[in-house]
Amino acid sequence: MATVSFAKAYSLPVEGSRLIGEKQYHEVVKGDYFQRIAEKYDVGFLALMSANPGVDPFLPALGQQLIIPSQMLLPFGKREGIIINLPELRLYYFPENSDQVHVFPVGIGRQGLATPKTVSYIGEKRKDPVWRPTVEMKQRYFIEHGRQLADEVPAGPNNPFGKYALRLGTSVYLLHGSNQRFGIGMRASSGCIRLYDDDIKWLYQHVEINTPVRIVDQTIKLSYEPNKKLIEIHSPLTGDDGVANKPEVTHAVATFVGNSVDNKKLLLQQVESPKGLVTELLMQ
Repeated sequence: MATVSFAKAYSLPVEGSRLIGEKQYHEVVKGDYFQRIAEKYDVGFLALMSANPGVDPFLPALGQQLIIPSQMLLPFGKREGIIINLPELRLYYFPENSDQVHVFPVGIGRQGLATPKTVSYIGEKRKDPVWRPTVEMKQRYFIEHGRQLADEVPAGPNNPFGKYALRLGTSVYLLHGSNQRFGIGMRASSGCIRLYDDDIKWLYQHVEINTPVRIVDQTIKLSYEPNKKLIEIHSPLTGDDGVANKPEVTHAVATFVGNSVDNKKLLLQQVESPKGLVTELLMQ
């Protein structure tokens, strides 16, 4: 099993800058597959797929060089507490009085069970949480599998919450671990936010009660950096109607990109096939 490089910390850029991290590369060796590689670098499964289009995620070619999406632009908003950006399937944690930000891949609600955009806070922390499926979960499970779910599942290997959970306010939504390796960095949950076990353990140990949490939907991120303009585009979330939309090019995005033919072409390519990678535009 791959060793997870959890609690990845990045130095915060100066105010006005959003760029953190650097692109990494991984050369495929025997036995590699995307889930293993994603865990090794603590990135999301879909993020790895988007960054490497056309590569078989289960049988990548030996010796092939893969891009690891470990460079990114910070989401728009105040740098405090936890920010979860749904389209990029990432969680950002800004500790108080720190010059670092910690970034984690997350799994979110699948189609029809979307994780809500919200402003909240960490209302409760649980170690070895008990899972009590809702009535709706039990009904869905019976329809899908033809058998009943237990009223509650105690802590242990069969508990889908894993070993740690953080509650959003007083809601039913949790940040939690998982008893499955697959699903981090994907839309696979019933609305809660899943993390790798080592990642949620680190958050449990470091995040305090009442830490602010914002869940946002920022498909396109922009940044003016010294002598360059950067853009990062992710695939929008598929709606509950099953329609996969393209990233919306707002007036602000069009103005940022400018009138350069090359920049417009680059924008069109990114909108048609988002890679989720930081891309440099030509200065005008």
